[in-house]
Amino acid sequence: MKKNILFAALVFAGLTSFAQTPRLSLCEEFTGENCGPCASTNPGLNTLLTANAAKIISIKWQVAIPSAPSATWSLYQTNKTEINTRGGYYANSFAPEARIDGQHITTFGGASDHAADITSGVINTSQAITSPFSVTMSRAWENGCNSINVTVTVRATANYTAAANSLRFRTVMVEKTIAFATAPGSNGEKTFYNAGIKSFPTIQNGQTIPNAWVTGQTHTFTINCPIPSYTRNKSEIAFVGFIQNESNKNILQAVMADKVPFPATYSLTAVNAKVDVSCSTTIAPQISFLNNGPGALTSCTIIPFVDGVAGTPTPWTGNLAVSASASVTLNSVTTPTLTGPHSFSYQISTSSPYLLINEPLTKAQYMVASNYQTTPVTENFLTSVFPPTKWAIINPNNNVTWSWESNTGSYSDVNEFGALKFDFFGNTLIGDVDELYLPPVDLSGVSTPTLSFDISKALKNNENDQLDVLVSSNCGVTWTNVYSKAGQVLATTGGVSTAFMPQLPQDWITETIALTGFSSPNVLVKFKVTNDNGNNLYIDNVNLSSSAVGIAKNNRETSSISIFPNPSKGETNVKISSLVAGNANVILINTLGQIVLNKQVALNVGANTIQFDVKELANGLYNVVVETNNGTVSKKLTVSK
Repeated sequence: MKKNILFAALVFAGLTSFAQTPRLSLCEEFTGENCGPCASTNPGLNTLLTANAAKIISIKWQVAIPSAPSATWSLYQTNKTEINTRGGYYANSFAPEARIDGQHITTFGGASDHAADITSGVINTSQAITSPFSVTMSRAWENGCNSINVTVTVRATANYTAAANSLRFRTVMVEKTIAFATAPGSNGEKTFYNAGIKSFPTIQNGQTIPNAWVTGQTHTFTINCPIPSYTRNKSEIAFVGFIQNESNKNILQAVMADKVPFPATYSLTAVNAKVDVSCSTTIAPQISFLNNGPGALTSCTIIPFVDGVAGTPTPWTGNLAVSASASVTLNSVTTPTLTGPHSFSYQISTSSPYLLINEPLTKAQYMVASNYQTTPVTENFLTSVFPPTKWAIINPNNNVTWSWESNTGSYSDVNEFGALKFDFFGNTLIGDVDELYLPPVDLSGVSTPTLSFDISKALKNNENDQLDVLVSSNCGVTWTNVYSKAGQVLATTGGVSTAFMPQLPQDWITETIALTGFSSPNVLVKFKVTNDNGNNLYIDNVNLSSSAVGIAKNNRETSSISIFPNPSKGETNVKISSLVAGNANVILINTLGQIVLNKQVALNVGANTIQFDVKELANGLYNVVVETNNGTVSKKLTVSK
């Protein structure tokens, strides 16, 4: 410990002899949305930093360690160029790793550079080294509240000289608190603090300041800081500034311009953004907004974004009174043709002074239905990819929605956990409606297509949670309700006062729905839930086929298939437990939806074992689908040679 503290003194040698100003230290943490140790370290670290707010401030850089989050709107993906640059500056190699005042934590007595090794003693040691500079930082909203002017004054409180062009003042915009309804990464973290979202002018260049100072000398500059489109909440924006010496990375002084309320002159609240499904190259979203301002709003411009890319703006004119709302259908917006989920969001701008947009909802997911697959939809939810490929969640208010549950599965998936979940138990918004689209499918050529799924649902009290299944053959212009259950009728087990998770085979039943009248090449199917804050719903083994196929599984019977060995590198056995005798097809489908094997077999009542060879197949994940005249079941098979 003494050796480290002595090293800290040497690092700042030539500084403390003449320093006049107490130091505000800076902690830079390299954390990550996919980082398990970060999720366990951050709560304690945040508590420590808050308790020492008069001594140290922080910037949290969300790095791609151990992997980059896949979500387009993740904190890493929105600012990855700067984050990677800052990580490279410090040779960041793991998470959660940290630097204090540009130096290793060990410089100030910490056991390692792991963020968990920051202690009160480490903070006290770094903060005790005084600085030759004092810094003030002020901020002011620009008209429209789409940018902020930051003014910085640096004053020398002692003589100080650095190498030529080595002093930089870096200004980082942070969001003090970001709370997601669903964790953006895989480590479960939903709330983030002091996340670095943008630097000005850039994180690598900063603002050059003089390298030679005499006591009393000052230097003032103002930076205009446009607010990035991916900012979650403008009212949470703060700025962290710091003087850094490029020759040794020492941070000589830090400062924060904290978050401030919006000016009260004008305010709009985004009420709704609606676009559910597209079957063409364009969408025409509808939005509505509420005028919270002191006077009428006469004009504004709505800028649409699809998957974060700006489209053609739509101008709006009118006379929107205080407390009134306006609904606007936007100009056509070009949409990707790739089947599956996409995001729509928007911004509003105006020439009115200090218009500000409070945006609890600016982003909506929607489904693009461009390629209707002819292969069956078979989904066991055995992987963490959620929603599965070509499925889409519609969550209009960004509230609690569909999720993947890894700790349970239906009775037909013994020892193969994974299921679809809707958290009625945790959703306190009564009447909240969420939808989940299956992949678009071609059901032409057969008189009665079939949908089946396993379901488990508990009651909490006397609530009326509801599940509907709706089908459309005209791209969502009209929908037919083919299944609707609520309350006690929907429940598959008795009342449970705590959050329900199925544990027993009898918690599940299988529902089979004949899609009469939907022998069509363009069919959309969606699950729709309506919340009454009851207990949780789980769905597994969704099977949608272009023929009336499948193995019957009703009234909690345990008809099923199993595969062994799995993974397989050669001969594979499919064991089929059938309730009735008859013929069946055993089909292998790859991840591209291609049928790579189709074998017709005869089934007896009870156990049947079918053998086939996979040694010629490519390594990867396959669906094994068993079709009969009574229904369909499927399981995942991994080929690994």
